[in-house]
Amino acid sequence: ATGEPPLINGWIPFLGKALIFRKDAFKFLLDQQKKLGDIFTVHIAGRYITFIMDPFQYVYVIRNSKQLEFHEFANKMASKTFDYPALSKAKFPDLKENLHRIYQYLQGKPLDIISDHMMKNLQDIFEWKCSQATDWETEKMYKFCCSVMFEASFVTLYGRVPAADGHKVISEIRDKFIKFDASFPYLAANIPIELLGATKRVRKELIHHFLLQNMTKWLGGSKVVQARQDIFEKYELLRDYDKAAHHFAFLWASVGNTIPATFWAMYYLLRHPEALAAVRDEIDHLLQSTGQKRGSMYNIHLTREQLDNLVYLESALNESLRMCSSSMNIRISQEDFVLKLEGDQEVSLRRGDWIALYPQILHMDPEVYEDPKEYKFDRYIENGKKKTTFYKAGRKLKYFLMPFGSGISMCPGRFLAMNEMKMFLFLLLAHFDVELAENKAVRLDNSRMGLGILLPDVDIAFRYKLRSLGK
Repeated sequence: ATGEPPLINGWIPFLGKALIFRKDAFKFLLDQQKKLGDIFTVHIAGRYITFIMDPFQYVYVIRNSKQLEFHEFANKMASKTFDYPALSKAKFPDLKENLHRIYQYLQGKPLDIISDHMMKNLQDIFEWKCSQATDWETEKMYKFCCSVMFEASFVTLYGRVPAADGHKVISEIRDKFIKFDASFPYLAANIPIELLGATKRVRKELIHHFLLQNMTKWLGGSKVVQARQDIFEKYELLRDYDKAAHHFAFLWASVGNTIPATFWAMYYLLRHPEALAAVRDEIDHLLQSTGQKRGSMYNIHLTREQLDNLVYLESALNESLRMCSSSMNIRISQEDFVLKLEGDQEVSLRRGDWIALYPQILHMDPEVYEDPKEYKFDRYIENGKKKTTFYKAGRKLKYFLMPFGSGISMCPGRFLAMNEMKMFLFLLLAHFDVELAENKAVRLDNSRMGLGILLPDVDIAFRYKLRSLGK
């Protein structure tokens, strides 16, 4: 038909190209782009997905949010993955809209409040680590990032567990969370949970932690979680278990990607001494200029403006996000229509067809990013300021870094996530000397391609000790 992009079919009818795609989506898409150009359709596991590879065309997809919808797809996937009933309009009128409105608590002034709590909680955890690190301590880096970020996020969002062994309770939840998270790519790929070993049991146990009778014991939770609870109470058709499952899904959304992203930010800094020195210098400079002292007795306070002005820290973090994020931005056509693109190109879509953007291709495009496989910590800095102009074929790009999705599907917690990762790195470098304790290459594990931040294929040991205050 006219306006239909070239179609790539697999030889196994149902699976289409799913198997090759699973193995290395990035390579598969680049190969097709070389052969077929910037727009093509792939038959993957019974679905027709049209990929738009030219970043200048992204804006036409993102702009058409009426015809190209995302929430329905996300809702279906999440309700299956986290075991709550789909948010149908008939059963739960306005629930989706009400939940969406709550994201205002993660922006503006309320964001400052929750960020301040996060900073305080991160400091408490680092202090607890400090008290143990009199000399060099060696730990596995992913495990370290996971334990600090999970606990800080948990306590900030849901409150602290008043038991004397609060740390222990949270680490038990964390261990279950890690087990569940390992199965996440399979659940997202629609594999029935019954086939995934203990995953079903683990998920059920995790959800039970969020039953109301357990959550009411936790002290000092966030406004955003409180507001979610208040909304759920209005829906009589939501069982206690369903509400708990929603809370669990929210926890996953808060840490599922920030933990690996924090790991990569830290790993690349430790791998590149000049990057580490520049970021640490900037941190020390800010502490000096605001008259704040390092050391576990002192509470460091950062305003949003101060955090935003740490250009080297932000650039280093963005650079690691560029290298490790792999999210497929999916939109589903709500009707038969012709998507008009730049340069008189058009794509005929049928209702239910998928359109996908795959920003990882853009992130690794040598025309946009010179030597894209190299980590350059100052890539997002120009003349000491944030660099926001990137070009392809001599034209300025509107979108050049997309770790959090795009348009209507953009992650509502992205500001909090960025703040939290910056604060983690800030406190780590303010308090500790850190270095790698083994020399091995850590690579991206591709099993989450298309789903967000990729995990490392192995963990790596690092050492840390308290910085002497003179340094």
